[in-house]
Amino acid sequence: MAEEQTELEERIIIKDQHTKEIDLVNRDPKRINEDVVKVDFEDVIAEPVGTYSFDGVWKTSYTTFTVSKYWCYRLLSAILGIPLAVVWGFLFALISFCHIWAVVPCIKSYLIEIQCVSRIYSLCIHTFCDPLFEALSKICSNVRVALRKE
Repeated sequence: MAEEQTELEERIIIKDQHTKEIDLVNRDPKRINEDVVKVDFEDVIAEPVGTYSFDGVWKTSYTTFTVSKYWCYRLLSAILGIPLAVVWGFLFALISFCHIWAVVPCIKSYLIEIQCVSRIYSLCIHTFCDPLFEALSKICSNVRVALRKE
């Protein structure tokens, strides 16, 4: 009984991400477009004090701007949303593929190969430079600097 419960929990945890529920209310949960595309009428059109248009013109302009922005976005997303989702899906799949199958293996290979060079370099530094710098430090250790104001 306990084994069946554990197996069921594992199936739920390993559930395919393609079938997960999406949130139709909060469509930007990570807030990636918080400041970028949040444009309202007041952000674009503003009348300073003393240069006001007629109230009817102002209200109609507001309504026209808001409704046209809303419906143009919906129309463009209906026409181009799915094709662009395919393009972006392909692009990110390509980037992931290159990263997984080319970039990371190249970096790992480089790190393995450079380890040998690193040991040889370190050995040379410790063999030739360390004695030189120790001698220089002993020579300079007795140097005293005094500043006088005359």
